[in-house]
Amino acid sequence: MNASPADQRRLIDLAQLDARIGQADNARKNPPQAARVQELLARRQQLAQELSVRLGARDDLRTELSRIESDVAVVDARAARDTERLAASSNSKEVQGFQSELEALARRKSDLEDAELAVMERLEEADAAVAEQEALIAATNAEGADLSADGKRAVAEANAVFEAATRDRAAVAGAVPADLLALYEKLVVRTPGAALLRRRTCEGCNMVLSGSDLNTLRHAADDAVVTCPECGCILVRDEESGL
Repeated sequence: MNASPADQRRLIDLAQLDARIGQADNARKNPPQAARVQELLARRQQLAQELSVRLGARDDLRTELSRIESDVAVVDARAARDTERLAASSNSKEVQGFQSELEALARRKSDLEDAELAVMERLEEADAAVAEQEALIAATNAEGADLSADGKRAVAEANAVFEAATRDRAAVAGAVPADLLALYEKLVVRTPGAALLRRRTCEGCNMVLSGSDLNTLRHAADDAVVTCPECGCILVRDEESGL
């Protein structure tokens, strides 16, 4: 196949635009923030599960504290009742019985108050544990929100690059002869499509061509369409090719 050097040079512009389109398409489908966002979603789920456990433990302590407070109220009521009966009684045996029961109630209340203090200390620790977990979740949510916003901006930028490059590509492709464009489209599926030969190196695969390959290229006409013997893309020659 033959094509003017100018037409062949347009293939380099086309290849660069195709590379830009591919990069932009990948960027808009896979923004760099996506992986971290997924990690944060998984972490938030783990943190939420742990928060549920801690909330359950705190609720259990609140229930236990409420029960103890109820028991203290019952003891206080019985003590008040026995105190009234003691004051109104003149029977020494009854008096002795009331006093004995009041002593037992006092011991019972002391035990309950000790238990109440212990539960209150544990409840304070449970409240702190819940607050700590809620802070971790809030920080995770904040980071996720920031990353999501950054990701949306990155996708919008990639979309803009993709659309602009696609328009430019259509303009460049329209100026390339149909047979040359068809060859390029066929090759670009499995190669860079087209690349410059610079200082005896194919810029498509970065391989330095052998002496025999370079000699073949030296004898090729300027309008001959040649391909890289290494990667198969169209080699575009210019004054810096080193031939």
